Amino acid sequence: MVDLTRRFDVLVIGGGNAALCAAISARRGGASVLVLEGAPKFYRGGNTRHTRNMRCAHDAATEILTGPYTEDEFWEDLLRVTGGQTDEVLARHMIRESKDILNWIVEQGVRWQPSLGGTLSLGRTNSFFLGGGRAMLNALYLTAEELGVDILYDAEVIDLTVEDGMFLSAQLKQPVGGKTEVRASTLVAAAGGFEANIEWLKQYWGEAADNFLIRGTPYNRGSVLKMLLDKGVQEVGDPTQCHAVAIDARAPKFDGGIITRHDSVVFGIVVNKHAQRFYDEGEDIWPKRYAIWGRLVAAQPDQIAYIIFDSTVVTSFMPTLFPPIAGQTVAELAGKLELDPAALEKTITEFNAAVLSGTFDHTILDDCRTEGITPPKTHWARRIETPPYLAYPVRPGITFTYLGTRVNKEARMLMKGGKPSGNMFAAGEIMAGNVLGKGYAAGMGMTIGSVFGRVAGREAAKNARN
Repeated sequence: MVDLTRRFDVLVIGGGNAALCAAISARRGGASVLVLEGAPKFYRGGNTRHTRNMRCAHDAATEILTGPYTEDEFWEDLLRVTGGQTDEVLARHMIRESKDILNWIVEQGVRWQPSLGGTLSLGRTNSFFLGGGRAMLNALYLTAEELGVDILYDAEVIDLTVEDGMFLSAQLKQPVGGKTEVRASTLVAAAGGFEANIEWLKQYWGEAADNFLIRGTPYNRGSVLKMLLDKGVQEVGDPTQCHAVAIDARAPKFDGGIITRHDSVVFGIVVNKHAQRFYDEGEDIWPKRYAIWGRLVAAQPDQIAYIIFDSTVVTSFMPTLFPPIAGQTVAELAGKLELDPAALEKTITEFNAAVLSGTFDHTILDDCRTEGITPPKTHWARRIETPPYLAYPVRPGITFTYLGTRVNKEARMLMKGGKPSGNMFAAGEIMAGNVLGKGYAAGMGMTIGSVFGRVAGREAAKNARN
């Protein structure tokens, strides 16, 4: 039974990777720690439940990674996917700290598995959790509990008392026990973004947001973020920017997870409801481009698109939860997709005619491309001509939003006047917009959570002791 009448050194709001890294780090720093997870115990962990890997810099190959991934290369990748929309000081700090995380996270009980090959192209850059995100979470929770961290589930924070940039207390609401005031010397906010709050999304996206699917937890409604911004914390990030991928249109509204994501785009073409292509499917290596496709589909009529390919590539990519829709002819496939058969046949015929033969290699930027059509397909272009013809319907799948709290290198929140908060820190998706102005590369969310979680916990414990 958690004694809520006592004053804790560190209060952590959230229950995912960032929150647990903060809690463990603070506890190892000598602080008393309370974690408030808004979800029930079975659904604990926010979006971390659906993850499988983390991107960290390292100077040489390891037992689980096939080669070096330097700080400079990590920075160049981040620069490319964000188009320069990142805080360089914070980003480089995160990348530098990530080198330590590979070993630190293992010390907290998390285990890695050998690197994966295939179309993911991540064997050198990303470390994969043995058992996936839920196994990683279970290890972190076990370590936190063994260290003496107090944890409450179904613990919804409904208000924060903040005066002159200083956190004083949180108002807690539980199914049993009602409302309670929780006092702590420092606060670490790690409660995610607002992606599960459709009404908030509609403020920026309009009615189109009704057609968005939420890949992750339904519990990330942004209530803690909104409270902090209302209490004078400086915001960072464009509210329309988010980690959004193309996921199967047949997926559930919430919590579909990674098995609803499609990695088949580079092996075919993508058309909208008018059977028209709208973007270069072969622009860059997939892990550096998969997260642009949610926004691309969101900009199409009715927020729907279709990945079209043929039988020659069905074993080339990771299968998903839903089987492809098939037709022995393009017209038959179009009928099943409720597309204009003549329009789809015209699009595929024109694409096939534009394909230049080359040496296909999905692991590099190969020379298989199109010529004379718009948009082009600059790599991995092959004719779609071998039945059965196949398709996946896709919609925007929102993972997390980038509007958040501005922080410094200590993970300390900055107030609207630019002054650092006296005792409030943030980690994970709630502050990811400092690093991710737009775009995404695989595994980066977990890097942000682990690095800034560890930093926030360490600094919060230090702050509480002082």
